[in-house]
Amino acid sequence: MYDDSSARIVAGLHEWLTTAPPGARLPSSRALVAQYGASPVTVQKALRTLASQGVVETRPGVGTFVRAVRVPHAHDFGWQTAALGPRTRPGQQLSRALHTAPNDVIALHSGYPDRELLPERLVRSAFTRAARSDAAVTRPPTAGLPDLQAWFAAELGGAAPTGVTPPAPSDVVVFPGSQSSLSTVFRALVGAGRPLLVESPTYWGAILAAEQVGVQLVPVPSGPRGPDPDELARAFDRTGARALYAQPSFANPTGARWSPDLADEVLRLAREHGAFVIEDDWAHDFGIAQDVVPLAARDDGGHVVYLRSLAKSVSPAVRVAGLVARGPARDRILADAQAESLYVSGMLQAVALDVVTQPAWRTHLRGLRQQLAARRDLLLGALREHAPAARVDTVPQGGLNLWVRLPDTTDVARLVRDCDAAHVVVAAGDEWFPAEPTGPFLRLNYSGPNPGAFPEGARVLGEVLARQAG
Repeated sequence: MYDDSSARIVAGLHEWLTTAPPGARLPSSRALVAQYGASPVTVQKALRTLASQGVVETRPGVGTFVRAVRVPHAHDFGWQTAALGPRTRPGQQLSRALHTAPNDVIALHSGYPDRELLPERLVRSAFTRAARSDAAVTRPPTAGLPDLQAWFAAELGGAAPTGVTPPAPSDVVVFPGSQSSLSTVFRALVGAGRPLLVESPTYWGAILAAEQVGVQLVPVPSGPRGPDPDELARAFDRTGARALYAQPSFANPTGARWSPDLADEVLRLAREHGAFVIEDDWAHDFGIAQDVVPLAARDDGGHVVYLRSLAKSVSPAVRVAGLVARGPARDRILADAQAESLYVSGMLQAVALDVVTQPAWRTHLRGLRQQLAARRDLLLGALREHAPAARVDTVPQGGLNLWVRLPDTTDVARLVRDCDAAHVVVAAGDEWFPAEPTGPFLRLNYSGPNPGAFPEGARVLGEVLARQAG
């Protein structure tokens, strides 16, 4: 009896196809079921795989046939050089944080949490329910499903102190992920050629979004406690900027969290200069020591534009984010979003709402906090034991990453290559700087797969550093 995997059938048919002439008819499904001892479903899956590979074609009611061989030839795309013209800005390569690593490596580079840290059962159940609902066949409102808008508004409003008016559901615009919303906000509120203040280092995706929109980035030094308020004030005065992009809670990549005093000072500066603060609360669900209190909860004057994504904490397959903005800024953002994508998939919105309104969602988040703490401490301990030259100056109290300072003489590009060769994938810190890097850094993800391999990964990193030092 053959293994019932469709891969076995695909391999067997590939062998048969090497001698079959174009147009030859494959054995019937019934014959293949008998030949391979497989189910009809498995046989059909194998045939679909072959069709997707372009080696067979199915004619409904007739059968499956060998496709005619197409002779390959060289393509000449030279005409596109004239049609495209010169590149307007340097091309940004795909961030290393998004690279898919093979299963046999130690992956410390990713920007997403391990599948084991996701509410998988809740997500699967939510997709099943959403597929049976009207969300599967109807177009949602442009600004988002009303119930999901209400959830985003209520969550932010629940953190508002006495005397601050909470946001209304109508202040919320739902986006297909945070990256899309960043491009829209930068385009709608800043505009090409105009200055945008950013912490340095900061999220590489925000740098990319700003470059794509043509916004002029103005770096403001930011350390373990956030940006220097004096430097921020000078940057506002010098540039006339009317917007600051910031991550007050567990910044990516540094893990920095603003104190209440710094939050108040930044809000004061924004009001004084008539400016927006674009708050990226990407790590809202990843607090370890305590819950996140967004900067936006302190503001009801429309200065803070608040972005809250669910893709990392719910599932990367559920790319849904909520953006809260008040006044004319919200109308301008919505107009730009509508021109860009019309609306966000109602199915994905329904799934996101289903997950975050289940009682088990809060239970999941409490367990997640404990798992993140254990993984963070495991990687920290491994670095201290096996790679003491790699310093973590501030232990993050939330988020997913460690920001690691390397010795000043480190050749980071060579270190990354040497780690790759030893099957350890790390991410150089250079791409998180909007200007020249201020030193050699790595950003290591402690929420990635196989935490049991963290000590081995740290050992490899320590050996590579030692070879460079020697």
